[in-house]
Amino acid sequence: MKPVVIAAAIGLALTGAAFAQGAGAAGPVSEIRGGIYAHSVDQQAPDGGPFDFSRLDDANVEVLFAPLPTAEWFPGLVRPNLGATLNFGGLESQVYGGLSWKLPIASTPLFVEAGFGGALNNGAISGAVPPARDLGCNLLFHEQLSVGYDITPNLDVMFTAEHSSSANLCSPNRGLSNAGIRIGWKF
Repeated sequence: MKPVVIAAAIGLALTGAAFAQGAGAAGPVSEIRGGIYAHSVDQQAPDGGPFDFSRLDDANVEVLFAPLPTAEWFPGLVRPNLGATLNFGGLESQVYGGLSWKLPIASTPLFVEAGFGGALNNGAISGAVPPARDLGCNLLFHEQLSVGYDITPNLDVMFTAEHSSSANLCSPNRGLSNAGIRIGWKF
């Protein structure tokens, strides 16, 4: 239970830091996001379907920092990120960090975004009782993919899928896949 408390504290601290910065202030934080996820969506649904979206028991918070300088030939926005996905159903939670690459779709308010980095989780290494997962190790790779819409210059909404696994560096490697909806506020 202690890692969940630590993850929650980190998430709240990141949220507080972003809001303390102020909406119009120049600073290191460029966006804060939050939303809800279904946990372990890659597990077969009770009705036999390929995905189970019935466990909406994860909360996600993420802070994106100032964009990295990129060459003119490199499209989009590359930003460092820190976040937490907290499960309130007694299953795995994680904190993560890495880089996020946001790419607008032509001249529309639509965008796609990919992220890659590392995650620290409180899941079982082995011997988990289902629906918990054997993650093999507590330090995993973290990937995420979002499809979103910029509602205003400061507000966006996105569908996000995240996946964490060891890339078979640890055994077993069940991995963890969550998906849901988030909103973002840009500074």
